Amino acid sequence: MSKHKRVSSPIYTLFPTEIEGFDSLGELALNMRWSWNHAADEVWAQLDPGLWDLTHNPWVVLQTVSRDRLKQALDDPAFRGKVADLVETKRHEAEVPAWFQQRHPRSPLTLVAYFSMEFMLSEALPIYCGGLGNVAGDQLKAASDLGVPVVGVGLLYQQGYFRQVIDRHGSQQALFPYNDPGQLPVMPVREPSGEWLRLEIVLPGYSLWVRAWQVQVGRVKLYLLDSNDAANFPAYRGVTSELYGGGPEQRLRQEMVLGIGGWRLLQTLGVNPEVCHLNEGHAALAVLERARSFMSATGQTFEVALAVTRAGNLFTTHTPVADGFDRFAPQLIEHYLGDYARNSLGIPASHLLCLGRFNPDDASERFNMAYLAVRGSGAVNGVSRLHGNVSRGIFKSLFPHWPEVEVPVGHVTNGVHMPSWDSAEADVIWTEYCGKERWLGMTEPLEGKIRCAPDDKLWQFRADARKALVGYIRERLSKQLAASAAAPEEIMSAQHIFDTNALTLGSAHRFATYKRPNLLLHDPERLLRILTDPRRPVQLIIAGKADPADQAGQAMIEQWTRFIRRPDASRHVIFLSDYDMLLTEHLVQGVDVWINTPRRPWEACGTSGMKVLVNGGLNLSELDGWWAEAYTPEMGWALGDGAEHGCDPDWDATEAEALYTLLEQDVIPEFYSRDRNGIPPAWVARIRESMARLTTRFSSNRTVRQYAESYYIPAAAAYRERAADNGEAGVAIVNWLKAVKREWGNLRFGVDKVVTKGNLHTFEVQLYLNGLDPNAVKVELYADGVNGGDPVCKEMTRGPRLVGAENGYLYGVQVAASRPAMDYTARVIPYRAGTAVPLEAAHILWQR
Repeated sequence: MSKHKRVSSPIYTLFPTEIEGFDSLGELALNMRWSWNHAADEVWAQLDPGLWDLTHNPWVVLQTVSRDRLKQALDDPAFRGKVADLVETKRHEAEVPAWFQQRHPRSPLTLVAYFSMEFMLSEALPIYCGGLGNVAGDQLKAASDLGVPVVGVGLLYQQGYFRQVIDRHGSQQALFPYNDPGQLPVMPVREPSGEWLRLEIVLPGYSLWVRAWQVQVGRVKLYLLDSNDAANFPAYRGVTSELYGGGPEQRLRQEMVLGIGGWRLLQTLGVNPEVCHLNEGHAALAVLERARSFMSATGQTFEVALAVTRAGNLFTTHTPVADGFDRFAPQLIEHYLGDYARNSLGIPASHLLCLGRFNPDDASERFNMAYLAVRGSGAVNGVSRLHGNVSRGIFKSLFPHWPEVEVPVGHVTNGVHMPSWDSAEADVIWTEYCGKERWLGMTEPLEGKIRCAPDDKLWQFRADARKALVGYIRERLSKQLAASAAAPEEIMSAQHIFDTNALTLGSAHRFATYKRPNLLLHDPERLLRILTDPRRPVQLIIAGKADPADQAGQAMIEQWTRFIRRPDASRHVIFLSDYDMLLTEHLVQGVDVWINTPRRPWEACGTSGMKVLVNGGLNLSELDGWWAEAYTPEMGWALGDGAEHGCDPDWDATEAEALYTLLEQDVIPEFYSRDRNGIPPAWVARIRESMARLTTRFSSNRTVRQYAESYYIPAAAAYRERAADNGEAGVAIVNWLKAVKREWGNLRFGVDKVVTKGNLHTFEVQLYLNGLDPNAVKVELYADGVNGGDPVCKEMTRGPRLVGAENGYLYGVQVAASRPAMDYTARVIPYRAGTAVPLEAAHILWQR
């Protein structure tokens, strides 16, 4: 952080700072490290056990507890000693070199700015909706553990995402409680003078003022912006009121605050990241503001600034269908960003609109934020191997004539932050065999260590976790029923629901049609027979929210509630309302099997099933997202044939039948097949394989290490090289791109020749470059992959000039004759060292 800016004192002036030791408690409460490191839990429980149990928010406990109770606790030498030790440990961990500093001590990377519309860090900070926020929050935590230099940028919502209530009729009701910033673990960012740091974002006809907040996440800072500033017109104070609420105009204003305001905040603070990581297209406008900032610093044009800064931008897409991207009417973009384009970027609004269109000449085409992110980034990735394939199909139109396999979208499969999701029982067994610091560095050795856990310990830890879940369910369901005005006998019955020894299935997801949350209800009578078998009972927990505007999703919730209210079903299946992070934690820690049934390939990754891995839970899931690359028969169960079937109701029926059969013939018998000690050996063997082979592979530890080494460090080096000397490298790149565009139409192939001798094909081809520098292109011999394999691509060597031709050359190469010569064809692509082709230059010319 710049010396010109500072965060306010960590304690508000109304707090009892005169009580010795209070500042240390405040330091602990305002660092969200407590959301995954539970060493301080006993401190907060000692201050106010009831409030701590309800909120798990140390900041609320600290604000609410009386001065007398605080003084009494802090007068206790043992309590003071515990607090002092915790503060010392926290500070020590922040200063000790972590994995990144040890592994990459001379890295060109000093900081990554991670932009996201939502962050799921804790229920104490409800600024998330679901999977996107889950990924963002878990990656910030993993970056803290590993010492990867990251700063987060997001929005502070006054209401956040809606809270769900199921009424007495089984219908979903949406509530929007106010997020009181005073009770959130956030602090204002202030000027040295004490003035709150506020930024001005110019909108048509008025200025929007946004306030800056800071959240400490271990070693990592997260900055949040909000528009609830008294200087704003009442109508505009609510720009950041609700996550994913309102219409397109509200969404665009939010994205302006996130992208433009977020990058401007970093610059105001003197924070200069080499890398900007866009977590989905919502943050794409940061591309423009980053370029504008470079223009301001160097005097370069927008075209040059974009060529320089894009090298340091990474775009991660989570969207599995083209219609899922944010797209805006051109009139709306012109209205809100036209003056910004003309006055700040120095380009016509039409040029800005072209950055978000497939066809720049189509004035009616909507502006696609994902297209802007692609055109403004040096790398693009999906969030699973399958999603990378899907995304290449989505974006192939931006790279005409390129093979789909070469569309420049890679993948980094998501992972979850295992210390945030493991149960107390899981932590004990992992610590015994893998040590306390198992998630702070390389995790590959853990596979062999956790395999040493014997059957009896694994089964006992699973039994303990299931028992804890059943206890939680009884308490939560009782409160849920009381809130919906249920009969007293129904509330009393909930306090005894479920069997701690029965097979427990969990399925908790967003209620959207593509998720097929009602696949299990395809044949209600068969499901009921599965659940109520007296010899092998099964119990099922359902949870999830439907978007308030999604009538089909809400109807599926009502279908479940009707089924559950059947007297023969009510003891075996429950619907827990208000699916949030706290409920997720309990479910993934205690269920035996996690069920996920999306339509392939619409689950970009899916992280819910990853959370059960560390807890010894097993997965039964569609071969989609992460499970498509994780599944093997000895670790879980799979639905589907690995193909796409769209919204075919016949296929849904086929998969429902397969799901019932898997449960009846495989899952349930294996769980209840016990040895003389009451242990199911085949089931425990499956637990061991899943924990050993999948937990580390699908942890955010692996994900963040992969981002750091495969994307962040190379992007930082590329950006530094382009930004040197006031961006002169960017000028050269722009000139090269202009030359390629100007001369490409004059390229043509001449005569080609193939000679096959022995086990070699020798290819020669004539190429007429006309006005294009031969060093500005690369000539390759290409053949499609066989049976899904990688394509063959070999660079051809430039030989002698063609006699009598201006700038014509003979190119040649040899390849193995294992395939017919007709499989191969020559092509020309742009080339310049240090540029990303085809991401930055998508021209291509094929011989045939």
